[in-house]
Amino acid sequence: MKNKKVTRTGILIFLWLFWITVSSGCSVAEPGPKSKEFAKGADIGWLQQMEATGYKFYDDKGQEQDCFQILKDHGINTIRLRTWVNPSNDPVSGHNGKDETVAMAVRAQKSGMRVMINFHYSDTWADPGKQKKPAAWEGHAFPQLLKDVYDYTYEVMSALKKAGVTPEWVQVGNETPGGMIYPEGSVANWPQLAQLINKGYDAIKAVNPSAKVILHLDQGNNNQRFRTWFDNATANGAKYDVIGLSYYPYWLPGNPDFKLSIDDLGKNMNDMINRYGKEVMVVEVGGEDTKPQNTYDMLVAVQQKVKAVTRGKGLGVIYWEPQGARSWSKYPLSAWGDDGKPTKAMDAFLVK
Repeated sequence: MKNKKVTRTGILIFLWLFWITVSSGCSVAEPGPKSKEFAKGADIGWLQQMEATGYKFYDDKGQEQDCFQILKDHGINTIRLRTWVNPSNDPVSGHNGKDETVAMAVRAQKSGMRVMINFHYSDTWADPGKQKKPAAWEGHAFPQLLKDVYDYTYEVMSALKKAGVTPEWVQVGNETPGGMIYPEGSVANWPQLAQLINKGYDAIKAVNPSAKVILHLDQGNNNQRFRTWFDNATANGAKYDVIGLSYYPYWLPGNPDFKLSIDDLGKNMNDMINRYGKEVMVVEVGGEDTKPQNTYDMLVAVQQKVKAVTRGKGLGVIYWEPQGARSWSKYPLSAWGDDGKPTKAMDAFLVK
């Protein structure tokens, strides 16, 4: 009986010490890096239109090849797709409606790619310069706008699910430093903006609880911009899982070389993690197509910064329209040449 009593007492002391240690937080480790591989992505919202207009893609050897295969051969494992509510048929500023987005997502998944869906909540481009609500939502009172956001988000997510696609990440809004769905969702009225965000979040989780919801700002090197926005998001109860960043040295004042801002990008990502406890992801990046070596160097540096963030919370890097050759799109920041082949910049995604 004495030995049993001593043993029982020892166990109780051990449990008491363990509880003190855990409750004090001294030895509770934060979750480590996710087991899934680092996301190396391409936003290819133009691809369907490019193919429809007869654009041909060629691999490094000059052989005609499916664009998905070329991207895959250059290390891309993730596809990002935008979706617009009722877009026009304009080859550059249209398409990307629900049905086309679902079709591209199915194709991406069949190619072995992970999928990110980007809800712009507009009929065309939504970005820091414009966040125009869909024409069909014009004149709706705010309670109806909340329902519009939920119903549309739920509809697209359900269509993806029916097609067998499970997006790993979903954005509520695209580059929203000033808010979205103007004027009701402007940052001038954060309580309303947070409600709109949460309707998107709730609809996504209702269909796919495992999807990580991203809120996305531009100027990923601008810490004050991010602190101000996400402090307000937190204060107003906006729900999200991941902080998404755009990083385009080309668009910064004076078009400076990336070496002047890359450290600020890394510091900002670490600050976001420490301040809000969220994961981070560079969901848009791009460099000049006429400077492929510089763009290559920038992409390698960005990936290194994301991989090096604190507590393994850096999820990946996505190039915006790498295949969107200037000869077709007039866009200067693709990673494709006039010969229909990827430039050296794309080799950056092969770097371990």
